[in-house]
Amino acid sequence: MEGEAGGSVSCGSWIRRPENVNWVVLARVMTRPTSSSSSVIEIFSFDPNTTSLSSSPLARHELEESDGDPITIAVHPSGDCFVCSTTNGGCKLFELYGQETHLQLSTKELPPLLDAGPQKCLAFSVDGSRFAAGGVDGRLRILEWPTLRIIVDEVRAHKSFRDMDFSLDSEFLASTSTDGSARIWKTEDGVPLMTLARNSDEKIELCRFSKDGTKPFLFCTVQRVYDISTWNKIGHKRLLGKPASVMSVSLDGKYLALGSKDGDICVVEVKKMEISHWNKRLHLGTSIASLEFCPSQRVVLTTSSQRGGMVTKLNVPADWKEWQIYLLLLGLFLASAVVFYIFFEKSDSFWNFPIVREQTRRNIDSFLGDAQSDDPNVFGPLDM
Repeated sequence: MEGEAGGSVSCGSWIRRPENVNWVVLARVMTRPTSSSSSVIEIFSFDPNTTSLSSSPLARHELEESDGDPITIAVHPSGDCFVCSTTNGGCKLFELYGQETHLQLSTKELPPLLDAGPQKCLAFSVDGSRFAAGGVDGRLRILEWPTLRIIVDEVRAHKSFRDMDFSLDSEFLASTSTDGSARIWKTEDGVPLMTLARNSDEKIELCRFSKDGTKPFLFCTVQRVYDISTWNKIGHKRLLGKPASVMSVSLDGKYLALGSKDGDICVVEVKKMEISHWNKRLHLGTSIASLEFCPSQRVVLTTSSQRGGMVTKLNVPADWKEWQIYLLLLGLFLASAVVFYIFFEKSDSFWNFPIVREQTRRNIDSFLGDAQSDDPNVFGPLDM
């Protein structure tokens, strides 16, 4: 879906719904020829068969003019709500009610972030128990969700936030600054664990934790990989070959995606660290503002001010479906049963022991013959 006249998409995200249904939320900044024009939040359905978004939104909410323009969106893992930061109004909570045919949005204030100013980075932890906000002013807040209890309120966490991400176990939060520095925080008590080492000529811009559940890594766009047990650099590889504007990791941790400042995206298989998919000039030379993997499909959502929101199917090997795995297991079980039956039936001939079966048959015939005898003394004298 390309940007419409009168507005451009500033950010977007997937909304994971029950039964593998996925929606997309887009924030559109409207041009203001008149004072009545306002920015809007729109939700669209996603069709996996055609890899496309619905032509009209399922729900639409106009922001108040006093809120300013939307900056970024973070969706809760449950898919029931999301938080949007704006240029003037801090952060607002949006809750979803109803089904696809009659979807409604309601807004609520978030007291700890009511007058927080523009928030550049928003993120929910993987388990949904924590919410983090990093401001343009460099202030970090980590809240317990949904109680909104403040866990961390660090005024001078960074010069100004650039990016942030929670680890898979929600224990750590990585954050980067516009000055090129990067820090690791313990989310339980807000203690700054360490500042990542870098050369004087390096700027760490983007960061994402691995999500595959094996050995955890922290990926950064300075082409460095950090082992989070020691926070040492353990490798590097040139991937995009140009400045990156955004980075994302798939929910299963198999793929890492990078979006460039001139509209390219590349998708990397994490296990091999090799490029599996590349779209050049997907957004026609415009910097990609947001990039996110679909929760249940090998599809990515990208947004930019010129091209709006786009969904792109990745040219990567297809994943095994659940029914395919069960079918394979059933086939293996049936094949094992057939092999066992054939082996049992042909066991004598296989081991070359024909006498054993014949001798067994003679013993059975002899026993049956004796049991059918008319001799009353066949079992010996009876004691009356």
